[in-house]
Amino acid sequence: MEEFAALIDALVYTRSRNEKLQLIADYLQATPDPDRGWALAALTGELDFPAVKASTIRNLMHERVDPVLWTLSRDFVGDTAETASLLWPAGESPPDPPSVSEAVEALTAMTRRSVLAELPALLDRLDASGRFALLKLATGAMRIGISARLAKIAFAQAFDVGVEEVEEYWHGLAPPYRALFAWAAEGAPPPDTGSLPLFRPFMLAHPLDDTIVDLEDYVAEWKWDGIRVQLVRVGGEQGETRLYSRSGDDISGTFPEFLDALPMDAVLDGELLVRGVHQGGEKGGAASFNALQQRLGRKTVSKAMLTEFPAFIRLYDVMILEDDDLRDLPWTQRRARLEALMARLPEDRFDLSPVVDAEHFDHLAEIRAGARDDAIEGLMLKRKDSPYIAGRKTGLWYKWKRDPLLVDCVLMYAQRGSGKRSSFYSDYTFGCWDGDPDAGADLLPVGKAYFGFTDEELRKIDRYVRNHTVNRFGPVRETDRSLVFEVAFDSVHASKRHKSGLAMRFPRIHRIRWDKPAHEADRIDALRALVRD
Repeated sequence: MEEFAALIDALVYTRSRNEKLQLIADYLQATPDPDRGWALAALTGELDFPAVKASTIRNLMHERVDPVLWTLSRDFVGDTAETASLLWPAGESPPDPPSVSEAVEALTAMTRRSVLAELPALLDRLDASGRFALLKLATGAMRIGISARLAKIAFAQAFDVGVEEVEEYWHGLAPPYRALFAWAAEGAPPPDTGSLPLFRPFMLAHPLDDTIVDLEDYVAEWKWDGIRVQLVRVGGEQGETRLYSRSGDDISGTFPEFLDALPMDAVLDGELLVRGVHQGGEKGGAASFNALQQRLGRKTVSKAMLTEFPAFIRLYDVMILEDDDLRDLPWTQRRARLEALMARLPEDRFDLSPVVDAEHFDHLAEIRAGARDDAIEGLMLKRKDSPYIAGRKTGLWYKWKRDPLLVDCVLMYAQRGSGKRSSFYSDYTFGCWDGDPDAGADLLPVGKAYFGFTDEELRKIDRYVRNHTVNRFGPVRETDRSLVFEVAFDSVHASKRHKSGLAMRFPRIHRIRWDKPAHEADRIDALRALVRD
């Protein structure tokens, strides 16, 4: 546990991506099984200990320190694990740290009834750094600047193997990944995953930026505003089907209607969307992302939900079809195979993402500029001779997102961030005027954002919040209505969950309008006019 704690501490204080990769790689090379496997699972968010939640830690701390001291300290530090590790009373005996494997075994055995006695015994064996690492491992809330993808890259770097191979084997294995380490570190045969419905890494696109492409070499498709998914079936008639998100998470349980949708073994790439339902029950095309959000993250899906928000996949590509791996073929041949496949797929579950016809690049730009369908994010440009290659490869696929919408909003509330932003008010709620502000109209919240500004701008906004606070609600500060943000967003939708009746899609701070009087900010009606049915 000491080595794992040292790794976590080092990662917290290291900003360089390359240094983070090297730190993880060095740890994986130097640490024996199964500790390194459990550590890797912790870094990638693969561990879950149901008995240990943030509320468990709060309850333990309230028994050991003044609750007011805990609340003030947590508010200042911004991280539950760090606060608890520093405030935890030191034991009388010297530290006797368990191994990572021992800690995992102990945490796994804890129940909601036993955790309040067993977790303190474990914490008493550790120093402050060890407690921090243990609590991060136990709650799964790492927040140390390490994504699952970065940890997998570090694994590949540590043992000089391809990250695409690591990702392909990863989803068929469980922690502590002994077979994965045996293959990568010891030269054993690759893990046997042939009979499993595994996730394959997606091919991704670069932003187009100022690049101009020749439509003789590239084809254009719409970039749909859903979630990128991969549908996998293996094993023939008695086989198994899985639906994966872009990050490789298994979301089959949230969308059970796809578990019997494929009549053949295949790996398909597409966009998960919800079909719009018109008055009278007639089903139409793709609805906005707001409709899809009603389905996302649900552990159980009712029949009413399946009927009200029917999901389908708009197909982009076919990676594997029956026993034929098509990924090395050029896009034109894969597209032909996909078009031929459509007749074998149920129409209520699948359709084909159409090719956008344009005479030349300027014509395509005109088409993109006129695209304001709620289900469209922009365009994809794919080189016609490109194979399906995992990751982002320069020059093959580009994404050309439509220009964002802009609106002037007034800052209403601010909250401290997490991690390195825990000392700054960096999460902002903003609103628009519900009528004429000079006639006494009020502000209604329309969105929340926590990025889009520089570190220097963050410091200026933080000072503004502290100097213009008019009320406090726990960790939230209400400010006077005087600072205007120019907010960029992709679309806006009707929402019953918000007082304004509106919800923005991907809001972010575009500019800080220190120069603009608050009464000149936009009104709710300007946003309502952008809502598409």
